[in-house]
Amino acid sequence: MKAIGYKENLPIEDVKSLQDIFLDMPKAHGKDILVEIKAISVNPADYKVRANVAAEGDAWKVIGWDATGIVKEVGEDVTLFEVGDEVWYAGDITRQGSYAQYQIVDERIVGKKPSSLSYAEAAALPLTTLTAWEMLFDRLQVAKDDASKSILVIGAAGGVGSILVQLAKKLTKLNIIGTASREETTAWLKELGADTVINHRNKLSEEFEKYNLPAPDYTVSLNGTEEHAEEIVKVIKPQGKFGFIDDPKSFNVMPFKHKAVSTHIEFMFTRSMFQTADIQQQHNILNEASKLIDAGVIKTTLGENFGTINAENLRKAHAFLETGKAKGKIVLEGF
Repeated sequence: MKAIGYKENLPIEDVKSLQDIFLDMPKAHGKDILVEIKAISVNPADYKVRANVAAEGDAWKVIGWDATGIVKEVGEDVTLFEVGDEVWYAGDITRQGSYAQYQIVDERIVGKKPSSLSYAEAAALPLTTLTAWEMLFDRLQVAKDDASKSILVIGAAGGVGSILVQLAKKLTKLNIIGTASREETTAWLKELGADTVINHRNKLSEEFEKYNLPAPDYTVSLNGTEEHAEEIVKVIKPQGKFGFIDDPKSFNVMPFKHKAVSTHIEFMFTRSMFQTADIQQQHNILNEASKLIDAGVIKTTLGENFGTINAENLRKAHAFLETGKAKGKIVLEGF
């Protein structure tokens, strides 16, 4: 089968950073299903792993953690899917990824693809939807019927933010404050449901004062956590909850002590990486999200389609994503 992989951690400008290769077809056993991949999307996790995680021995490492496709084979213990089902998933960071024509994935982290979306439109969503959903409802434990609280979403126009804002708008009664720094991303967030959009290039405390905003009960930092930490402490409500998903080089929780702020980290791969008792919750979340999409409640966050799934186009996608200027998600489809 065709695949795209690497053997060395190289800058994306190097043609060997991602290469077109051929690998043996995997086979499904146990709770695994074999999926013929139709479309994928690219996430920051992709370029972080490509740049920092070595391939094992002389083997090719295949990355990629968003895919849509068709079930071609099921393991002997599979109960949730049948051959021919259209599926979507974000996968497992400890296994080979979705930059391939076929992929093995545990059925418990896979959902039924939204029927109203194309493969490419749906591929934009699994990882970011799981991350946003888990952050809101598993980590921060936002109450869906609490109308008196607000949430600040820093870096809200990216992939995770684009779905988190929608989920907060449609499934909760929170007042949503998003941050962006460009006209197009500000407009995008307002379209998705943000009640107020402030500029994260300015001090958050000054923006809150400028717009006369309430101290947020919840604050979610999707990027630049280290850069914004001091301002987050200033604006967050006493006894509030703070969550982040990025990788600050250092993060000191002590400034939050006087406000008794709880701190939460969201890592979408935890359930699959550790085979947690509630691993199948990701199957449930994806199926629930699929219903919301088909009902017109949530829309795809597809930003740009970079064409066929091959090494050249994936290198272009990685390079663009590394600029930090992406609006929505980058997808690729077909081999």
